[in-house]
Amino acid sequence: MGESKATGESKEGVDGHAGAIPPGRGDACDAAFGAALGAIKDAALEYLRGLGTQAVSARGGDRLPERPLPLEGAGADAALRELVGLSEQRSVASAGPRYFHYVVGGATPAALAADWWTSSLDQLASSASGSPLAVELEVLVTKWLAELVHLDPDAYTGVLVTGATAANFVGLAAARQWAGERRGVDVAEEGLAGLPPIRVLTSGFVHASVVKSLAMLGLGRASMERFSRDNRGTLDVAAMEERLQELRGVPVILVGTAGEVNAGRFDPLQELARLKDEHGAWLHVDAAFGLFARAAPSAGPLAAGLEAADSIASDAHKWLNVPYDCGFAFVAQRALLAKSFRLVADYLPPADGQPQRVPANLGPESSRRARALPIFATLAAYGRQGIETMVEGHLALARHLADLVRDAPDLDLVDEPCLNIVPFRFAPRGIRKRDWDALNQEIGREVLRDGRVHVGTTRYRSVVCFRPAIANWRMERQDVELLVRVIRELGGAALDRGRSAEEG
Repeated sequence: MGESKATGESKEGVDGHAGAIPPGRGDACDAAFGAALGAIKDAALEYLRGLGTQAVSARGGDRLPERPLPLEGAGADAALRELVGLSEQRSVASAGPRYFHYVVGGATPAALAADWWTSSLDQLASSASGSPLAVELEVLVTKWLAELVHLDPDAYTGVLVTGATAANFVGLAAARQWAGERRGVDVAEEGLAGLPPIRVLTSGFVHASVVKSLAMLGLGRASMERFSRDNRGTLDVAAMEERLQELRGVPVILVGTAGEVNAGRFDPLQELARLKDEHGAWLHVDAAFGLFARAAPSAGPLAAGLEAADSIASDAHKWLNVPYDCGFAFVAQRALLAKSFRLVADYLPPADGQPQRVPANLGPESSRRARALPIFATLAAYGRQGIETMVEGHLALARHLADLVRDAPDLDLVDEPCLNIVPFRFAPRGIRKRDWDALNQEIGREVLRDGRVHVGTTRYRSVVCFRPAIANWRMERQDVELLVRVIRELGGAALDRGRSAEEG
């Protein structure tokens, strides 16, 4: 972090020692903020400059050593120096262009600066009485997000949450309330006791966060029935329709996926919309990153039918590239949210007032960060055209990566990319195919130790493979080309080790 300026905090703290909290006003307070923020700014810029070249994986041993809480603090300068040092050893460079592991965006300059400003303002975004700015911007940016992906902004109530798991929870909570009311029960007031099970029908694309949400909502993991017709998990529409016929008259929740995690594939949302209409079901769509396909003309048709969904879950900290944490849910029936998440206390705004002025009554959190500010800065800075250009660029990179895999004699494309994830494996000739799974798992471990790129393995279509996701605004052709080179290099080294062991 470099040499810090002498601060009022270290010399003139409340108790006169380096670790004392500085006075809350005056020159000493201003100096303490200036020194701390200036030092972190310098460290952050140095870190950001190195994202394209530094090791991506965490270094420095298995874990941080345990230590007792210090009795006397060392002061902000020393604490921040230590934090930056620990970060150099134990953080993962997930904000950079060579991180392909999960579907993670970085943070654009506008979003990062706005996130720093968000922390400086430290707003309570639970109601307009807590922060008019946070709540009014939340209403605005959720409408902007709907416009960005060609949804009717007046058809949905948008709620900002921590991520797609919480967004799935919000959408499915509304669905649970709907299903209860179809049975004449206000579930939020009376609970699920006495109700027959609420059935949830989906495909093999369904994400674990949906299953987790069902468990948290009391619907139960066993309420879910999957209908797949192949080893991808592709929806078997005919089998689902047959099951809906058996459940006729029973409230059913259909769950669609827009962008599954192994190859970015989509359920046939138009078919799900048809089944929803014909059988009077609720349609929830988990679109954690696939929602932004609708921002790109070339990929938009994949998500046709999404506009018929009753609830939608997505993330801004994925393809929109705002900092963690930031997800959002769209729900068509605001009253169901208000019933599910009503927060009543004498000191709080009335729950039956203007719902969107009290977003704590529309989602699970009462203590809410002002997540709208980085979204606002991103959309205001780059606009529809900027986001469209970024998404189209990532789709082109995915196609380029797939071409590199096809051209490599020792790589195998496990599935054609339809969005921004390209599943492939190291598949050398001359060894048994049944050994490829173990070999790719070994290479996966070596990739993370090597650190030049960061990518994980999965089991998809019954084989172990890599699933690099392209979602960071910094990514370029050189980054995906490096990914291929590293995997081929480490794969070749693994083969050499195996041959040496056999000869030994």
